[in-house]
Amino acid sequence: MQAVTLTTDRLELTPPKPDDVEAIYAGCQDPLISRFTPIPSPYLRSHAEEFVERTARGWDEGVNLDWAIRRRDRSSSDPTLVGMIGLYRNDGKGQAELGYWIAPEARRQGYVVEAARAVIDWGFSPEGRDLVRIEWRANTANIGSARAGRALGFRYEGLLRQGLTNGLGKRADGWMAALLRDDGRTPPPWPVLEV
Repeated sequence: MQAVTLTTDRLELTPPKPDDVEAIYAGCQDPLISRFTPIPSPYLRSHAEEFVERTARGWDEGVNLDWAIRRRDRSSSDPTLVGMIGLYRNDGKGQAELGYWIAPEARRQGYVVEAARAVIDWGFSPEGRDLVRIEWRANTANIGSARAGRALGFRYEGLLRQGLTNGLGKRADGWMAALLRDDGRTPPPWPVLEV
């Protein structure tokens, strides 16, 4: 499948390229990213190189679709990479999983929600993947990700006991939520965030 570029008011989402290796490597040194995502730990520069190469294959196969989240700065012609987002495990039957990470210096600025809205809209679109269901999962300690999931309109579906594994090989409880193509995007109540 052909790689796609998505744009928002502040962001440009493009497949990562070899010039992004340093920024990906630097971002993945953050201990929260290795705690809450399945990236290898320790994360080496070679991992970032392999990831960029694997991303091209993912687009060719249409199974794992990754975008670099780039902050567009009007004073620069080269947008700054601030994170990654993707649709994973596209099963060809209308379902995929949303995943993302944001570099520490770019957190709490709304980039995840802004980027994810563009990815979700494209994922559900007939011109995109024509998905019916997009899933979201996160470690139960990752409150920031849960807040983003709820803000995007995902419906909380339950607890995955010891259902997630991070790059350190440690198992953790996880939350699961999903968004259907026909769901409204108004943030629903999540019992785990109401406590």
